[in-house]
Amino acid sequence: MVEKTEHGGFWPSLYDPFRSFGARLSDWLTPATEASSGKEAYDIAMELPGVSLEDVELTVDNGVLTIRGEKKTQSEKTGDTWYFSERQYGAFRRSFRLPEDADGQGASARMEDGVLHIAVPKKALEQPETARRIEISKG
Repeated sequence: MVEKTEHGGFWPSLYDPFRSFGARLSDWLTPATEASSGKEAYDIAMELPGVSLEDVELTVDNGVLTIRGEKKTQSEKTGDTWYFSERQYGAFRRSFRLPEDADGQGASARMEDGVLHIAVPKKALEQPETARRIEISKG
């Protein structure tokens, strides 16, 4: 787990360089995601190029949608000379607290062109009772 709190006080902590490295590493391994709200559903799109459908897991538990998966390393050819590699590999995990009117049990997902699309339908919230006057009977 990456610590996101900052050091307070005058002198910097001995561990500050490692904390900032962890934060940068966490951001590097986090797939780009966007979320929006439509009339009937919440939509989440996560970029997962090169990630196999079998390596992605979606769960909903207590109003939290969690997406976890792994982009596995490609096997390297022996004897090749590598000059650089900017490709990212490794496990990732993102969790989103769903709004109160989201129906997590009705969520659906599809993978298209390296983008995971998740639709979480909205459920109708119960309307509060309207105020009314109560008659008081005698005796």
